[in-house]
Amino acid sequence: MKQYHLFFMSLIILSCESNDISHIQSHHKLNVLFIISDDLNCDLGAYGNKEVKSPNIDALAKKGVQFNNAHCQYPHCGPSRSSIMTGMYSDQTKILENNIYLRSTIPDVITLAQRFKQQGYQSIRIGKIFHLDNPGTIGTSGIDDIYSWTHTINPYGKDKVDEHLINSLAHRRYGGTLSWLAAEGNDNEHTDGIAAIEAVEQLEKFANSGDNFFLALGFMKPHLPFVAPVKYFETYNTDSILIPKTPNEYLSTLPVPASKSISSRKLQISLDDSLAKEIKKGYYATVSFMDEQVGRVLKKLEETSLDRNTIVVFTSDHGFHLGEHGHWQKQTLFENSTKVPLIFYVPDNISYDFTTNTPVELIDIYPTLLDLAGIEIPKNVVGRSLKEVLCKRDSSVRESALTKWNNGYSIKTDRYRITRWGDDGSLGFELYDHRYDTQELNNLANDSLYSSVFDSLKVVLNRRIFESKQKPRNLGRQIEGVKPINTPKVVTYRDIHNLNGDVTFYDE
Repeated sequence: MKQYHLFFMSLIILSCESNDISHIQSHHKLNVLFIISDDLNCDLGAYGNKEVKSPNIDALAKKGVQFNNAHCQYPHCGPSRSSIMTGMYSDQTKILENNIYLRSTIPDVITLAQRFKQQGYQSIRIGKIFHLDNPGTIGTSGIDDIYSWTHTINPYGKDKVDEHLINSLAHRRYGGTLSWLAAEGNDNEHTDGIAAIEAVEQLEKFANSGDNFFLALGFMKPHLPFVAPVKYFETYNTDSILIPKTPNEYLSTLPVPASKSISSRKLQISLDDSLAKEIKKGYYATVSFMDEQVGRVLKKLEETSLDRNTIVVFTSDHGFHLGEHGHWQKQTLFENSTKVPLIFYVPDNISYDFTTNTPVELIDIYPTLLDLAGIEIPKNVVGRSLKEVLCKRDSSVRESALTKWNNGYSIKTDRYRITRWGDDGSLGFELYDHRYDTQELNNLANDSLYSSVFDSLKVVLNRRIFESKQKPRNLGRQIEGVKPINTPKVVTYRDIHNLNGDVTFYDE
């Protein structure tokens, strides 16, 4: 056993020193367990939140490298996931909305999962990796890319079967409207619990077969509706939950597009404090439920000894506001929406229990995994490998992280955030200094004391925007103007719809 351990230690050290280790890994390749949650912000113990109970994700961070300044490229499920899986910006994937198939805009692209598949790996998807309407199309493949996988699994649990029981600010509106339920049933009956069971079974198979794998596990939570078994709700005290307050004059300090991004959902503005606390409690409960499922999978990885040659990545597709800036949901260019947890575990890596504040992007995951596994990276991938950071050979690979939303672009450095709205800033700018304003409530774009900082960051932002719009090398076809597929109205199980559009609701 000691010799086995030393072999993989030498393998990883070599991977830190060379990009070409295929001669060593021909029969002992590094596997990948890629775990992505849905709408998870950085409200986790490992990221400093003392309220949220997330012991398993926290433990993973202790074993690996935690990135504290990681950002999505588009704070919306479909575009963000397309960027992650291609290593390209949204202006390059041409996917800026949900329900657009990847191959309809960039048909020749090689996805992250597909690249591992090309190298003889079993490429398995469980749950949501590319876009699916959550919860509308849970149990289906959604807008998946079938060419990325050798096998796919679509869990469907009690949370979908009993969907009619969910509390919502709007009747039968769940995925984009604040909704919550302390549900009956145990973990194994819910969709994410079933996903964890499926992942455990796959790991058992791989341990027995010796097959190399890229296992992508996409949890549905904590995405709306906030549904989890009742025991997870009971771990939180509603009265102790705090709802952030936003100054009344705050909106007037923002450019119009920024103001609209946090005030467009009229139903979710100025919630009664007790209701807001109950809803936020629901978010925290689903985070803890999802964390428990992560723990079950990581426990199996360790029990099978697959942790000795399996890279683990944990992240989210984007963040989520919980009343900050008076907003609930994502789809803004504030830290609450762009920032995500990102944790890498590399077996026997020299870096562990290590955190870094260097800016990184979710498109960096693709080249990092290939780099660590000794696999050639496609030329169209514009993300940057984080291997040198993971191996403590370099402190950073980029100076800023870029995010787009609608007609706005934003970069986050180690200290500042600058946001531009409209062509060349025609619709306004924002500037925030995180040394004094981590909540991003004091727009300094017109503050003369920050004029030199603003001018220099504006140059960087404009360059980053220009680069993000360039067609990547060797990408192949790139198709403009593709529209989302037409989607019918979602039907909740047990409701009866007649041909005139009338609905008899099961709960009435």
